[in-house]
Amino acid sequence: MLKRLILLLSLLPFSAMAETHTVKMLNRNATGPMPFEPGYLHVQPGDTVTFVDAAPGHNAATIDGMVPEGGQAFIGNIDEAIEVTLEAEGIWGIKCSPHYTMGMVMLIQVGDRPATEADLPEALPATARQRFLDILSQRVTDI
Repeated sequence: MLKRLILLLSLLPFSAMAETHTVKMLNRNATGPMPFEPGYLHVQPGDTVTFVDAAPGHNAATIDGMVPEGGQAFIGNIDEAIEVTLEAEGIWGIKCSPHYTMGMVMLIQVGDRPATEADLPEALPATARQRFLDILSQRVTDI
């Protein structure tokens, strides 16, 4: 009987062990204006990320060219929380659509490979690129 139970439990999908992570969309924090908090998030495939509107006027959306192969792009409504489950491994670039050119971006690492500057596409607004570089620099110093 115990062997059957162990076999049954081993067949359960990994999503049963998935975690939920919360990201705040803010007007300001210690990193400056228009941040996501945290700016860098490391999750596992199947984990869920909930973006909460901690300040008015924000949304969360994927950045063109920054969705891993097999990933599903998404865009949330302004002033509404959005919950997404990330299955595709890789680096996800997230923006607030109205504040993208002001550098309101974040990175989500799904799986084991950390983000690097090589993950940043060429066609980024200058402030978004700088925020990404700051996020990557901070992530390296946190290790």
